[in-house]
Amino acid sequence: MIGGLWNGISGLNSFEKALSAESNNVANVNTIGHKSDTVSFEDLMYDAGGYGKGTNIQTVEKDFSQGNLKITGNEYDVAISGRGFFLVKEQRTDEVFYTRAGNFKMGSNGTLQSSNGMTVQGIQSQGTIAVGTNPNDTQFSDKYNQFLASDTIAYGDNIQTINARATNFRQTAEASGVSGQGYKSASSKINDIQALSTNYKEKLELYSSNPTANPVESVAAVTQVPYGNLINDLQSEDDIIKVTIGNITVKQKFDTDIQTTMNKFADKISEIQGMKGEVDTNGLVTITSMIPGDDLKVTYPSVNDANAPSVNEITKPVKGSGIGLVTSARDALKNAIEAAGAEFIDLTTTLNTANQGNLATTDLQLKLDNLNISENGLGELEIDNGKIFVKDGDNKFIIGSISTAYFNDELSLNPEGDNLFSQSNLSGDAIDASNANTLEGKTLELSNSNLGDNLTNLMVYQRAFEANSKSVTTSDDFLKTAIQLKK
Repeated sequence: MIGGLWNGISGLNSFEKALSAESNNVANVNTIGHKSDTVSFEDLMYDAGGYGKGTNIQTVEKDFSQGNLKITGNEYDVAISGRGFFLVKEQRTDEVFYTRAGNFKMGSNGTLQSSNGMTVQGIQSQGTIAVGTNPNDTQFSDKYNQFLASDTIAYGDNIQTINARATNFRQTAEASGVSGQGYKSASSKINDIQALSTNYKEKLELYSSNPTANPVESVAAVTQVPYGNLINDLQSEDDIIKVTIGNITVKQKFDTDIQTTMNKFADKISEIQGMKGEVDTNGLVTITSMIPGDDLKVTYPSVNDANAPSVNEITKPVKGSGIGLVTSARDALKNAIEAAGAEFIDLTTTLNTANQGNLATTDLQLKLDNLNISENGLGELEIDNGKIFVKDGDNKFIIGSISTAYFNDELSLNPEGDNLFSQSNLSGDAIDASNANTLEGKTLELSNSNLGDNLTNLMVYQRAFEANSKSVTTSDDFLKTAIQLKK
């Protein structure tokens, strides 16, 4: 009878704890990243007669199964799909905790933080290399208001973003040069920049598709047309000299004298987008492509329909490869912009993830001005599988990567509240989880509490509690009867 009484009491104690655990699951059904508790019971030791001594809570373990993902549209929200935890650091103590809750924010100092103000840990980009007209300009400023190019290149452990801008070349472009020696009008300079900007974007795309290719610089094509003595036939306004470049035929009628006519002929060649024309006193016309690597097809040179001598390819175009593609196109664009009286700047930002496996992490700075990338500190954040990009207008920069970690025995982690866990002796050390999950931007992981199961368990535990209370009262009735018998 006494044994039955204690058995009932053990049941009351155990199911009271189970009710607390299950009600906690229900209470946290809307908690971001919450992992529900699973209660396991054990029976107690038996006596020699084979009678049990009641029950006890064996374990209350976290269920680390995947919670449902919800798209929120918030640029700071991140969800883990798969195994692992975010690393967050308490700023006062530098202690690192682990969480599945990715409802992040930007702190007042520009760092990525958890909702309770801990700094999210990851890898920061390794600085920015600037190439431009003014060596003192190392970041974008308001004067660089003309977008030129932007691309992202991934190779090995590196992710690069290359971005280019210029000052307003449309306002500064002016005619310059000597007639017949590469003279350029303001409009032709602007057209050249547009062609070279397009070429730079194309070369960035080529480089992005094969960034590890052997670096070979592109070479611009140069072709000469020796009109020679044919130019002496330019004597009257009915006389004409012409040539076809690509699919454009350039014609020039006699004007004033032979040299003036030839100079104007060369100037018309220079008016073609991405071309430069020059002529000497012997009628040798030199045609240069300003776009490195592009073919230069020159055909049908003539004076009054009398064919000139053969076209001579002085320098054959070289397409180039690897980073050589990029530097050649960039330098050609830079030269054209400077020829238009404007300034050019090109920024290369690199993120190296070689030490990601060592979990050598740091706070993640999000503001572009703090990173010396742009005077416009606040850009539009974009998180792609943990890689953090910030957009500044049409330019996009890689600035960091969010780290995640897993444990060999995650059930031994210490729950700390606030959606946090801490490492224990039994959990083992944190291990890089970058290959064990994907990180979804603008998304949150919901609680994995299942209301259907939770409410069912609550009813079961409630009935079990009532049944055990009945065991106590029944045992008490037996004791009363036994005492009455003794009397």
